This record gives sequence, C-alpha cells and structure tokens, in this order.
Amino acid sequence: MITCQGLLLRPFEDHDAGVFTRAVRESVETVGRWMPWCHADYTDQDALDWFAICRQGLEAHTAYEFGIFSEDGTELLGGAGLNQINKQHAICNLGYWVRSSSQRQHVASRCVQALSRYAFDSLALHRLEIVVAVGNGPSEGVARKSGALLECVARNRLLIRGVSVPASVFSLVP
Repeated sequence: MITCQGLLLRPFEDHDAGVFTRAVRESVETVGRWMPWCHADYTDQDALDWFAICRQGLEAHTAYEFGIFSEDGTELLGGAGLNQINKQHAICNLGYWVRSSSQRQHVASRCVQALSRYAFDSLALHRLEIVVAVGNGPSEGVARKSGALLECVARNRLLIRGVSVPASVFSLVP
C-alpha cells in the first residue's frame, strides 16, 4: 500500500470488480482511445481476470499494479503500475489511467510521483519509462509535469487495436 498527496494506491481485491468495471465503462471515450482493454463491453469477469494477472505479477515481483483510490479508500479513481520489470538492467515501465470523472485533478501526476519514489527507493530500480502513444496529449502532459524527460519518438512502439503506432518515450531516473 502506498499513500501520497490524498491518494491510496493498493493492489486490487476481488470485491473491487464491480466498481472497476463501472470506471472502465465510464472512461471508454477518453481512456479507451489509447488503451484497447478499455471498452464498452468490459465485464466484472474481465476485471477479475485482470486482478488475477496483477496478483501473479506481484507474487513473481515482475509487476506492481495498483488501484488508485481516494485517501480513505472509498472511491476508485483509476489504476497505475510498474510493469515489464527488467531486473538485469533495473528498469521498468510506469503506466497509469484515470477514470473520466476524476481526470484533470492531478491524480495521474501524483501517482507518478508516488510510484517513482517506490520504484527507486523500495525496488532499487534505476530507470522508469513512460511510453505514450503519439497524440495522447493528456498522458504526455502527465509525463512532462512529473519531470520525465522526452528521449525520443519510437516508431511502431505500441500496438493499438492491431495497428502499430509511434510513441513518445519518456524517462525518469533517481
């Protein structure tokens, strides 16, 4: 569990499935454009399947995925995580999404601050990458506001709905 500036980041629990599903469906117009898993037909079973994957990653120390909640834990605001961990090189990916009704409230930038501290201090990582599809202005803005350095635009870096798209690669280092 991680707390930071009015937020609580904690692993998902199965009882979060319903609220997670509602958050996903609410966010199809904003998040779904960039993250194909976010679609109108998302189900509680999809959420439970995702939570199981999150638990496996946590147990194997290959991913640390968290629900973003209000400080008191009553409201789900989105999700964020450290994944694609490469222990040999002490690097990983840092990703985030915020439900539509909680966007533009600095939720994602507070998460990046909290997760980067956790990654550097607790996991002893040396580099975090934030990879954002070109055109996803809000996520690029979060990366920049968080102090991440734009290193390049990588061709065919992400696959969105079966189409390879370029992505901005930002980095954070301790």
